Amino acid sequence: MKIDPICKMEVKEEEALTAVCDGVTHYFCSEGCKTKFLLEITCQPRTEYDLIVIGGGPAGLTAAVYCSTLKVQALLISKDLGGQAVDSTKIENYMGFDFIPGPELVEKFKHQLIHPHYIDHLMNEAEKIEPVAGGFTVTSSELTKYFAPALLIATGMTRRKLGVPGEERFQRQGIFYGNIQDLSFAQGKDVAVIGGGNSALQIVENLHTVAENIHLISTSEFSADPAIIERISCCKNVSRYENHAVVELTGENVLYGITIRKKGAKKTVNLPVKGVFIAIGLHPNSSLVAKLVELNDRGEIVIRPDCSTSYPGIFAAGDVTNAFGKRIIIASGEGAKAALAARQYLLNLRKTVCPPP
Repeated sequence: MKIDPICKMEVKEEEALTAVCDGVTHYFCSEGCKTKFLLEITCQPRTEYDLIVIGGGPAGLTAAVYCSTLKVQALLISKDLGGQAVDSTKIENYMGFDFIPGPELVEKFKHQLIHPHYIDHLMNEAEKIEPVAGGFTVTSSELTKYFAPALLIATGMTRRKLGVPGEERFQRQGIFYGNIQDLSFAQGKDVAVIGGGNSALQIVENLHTVAENIHLISTSEFSADPAIIERISCCKNVSRYENHAVVELTGENVLYGITIRKKGAKKTVNLPVKGVFIAIGLHPNSSLVAKLVELNDRGEIVIRPDCSTSYPGIFAAGDVTNAFGKRIIIASGEGAKAALAARQYLLNLRKTVCPPP
């Protein structure tokens, strides 16, 4: 794999576009990045835009594509592309598809972004946002500052993790966050579900006719609705472990076990499982703008119907906001709406700065 010198994206050498400069071959994800590279050899790198989109999930990617079609000079900054969609084994009823694997849908998003609807993009983390005269500066993890009169925040949510040994190692190799739509993975296998709320117990309900045995583990007493707890109690293949903590996830190339410990006890219990479903909550990635915009009690960015926030010039879309429904298709629609609203804001801003004669 090679690294695109403009956007920092990993590209396959055999698929990349190339340019030779001073005897060195450079590899690019797209014609847009190659053109930008050749331009920057003779010109200063561009750091000023009309709009900066932060976040590369469905909301941010859709917003970026709309910026391209609307001729808004935009920069997309994200440490990766796809967001939580990458972890979806199968996405059902996204318009145009009865079902499609998450990674495949993300590849289609990515293709739109870097080929037919190219906009400048940077595979970095946005580390700091500062209001300045006329707009905002965004500092990337490479400490480069970018300026725009408007921002679109689409940083999504992060599933809470256990933070135990083995969790990172077995990502997508037996560990899942939340539910999965393709339950055949658990067919005839022993699995564990971590969490005590409605989401965790609903996963158990989905799995109990598929899996051989289910170990339901919670650090406290179950907090789900009584009706769901009662239904789970009728499932013969569910073992309950309330007030137990996960100590470790074990395996070799793939997951094959989980170690738990009852709170207040020293003895651990090893459970052989082939899959672990973690449902211990989500938190919105709103810290970048937490001191600028209004947040609700869940830390979500509060938006108006046009995706504008309490701070003029800052728009937000997708799961990081208080918009109803945490779904990929909803996030995509909100991204499109936010791009349209940001463009209108920029047009109004220009009228104010340069009134007609």
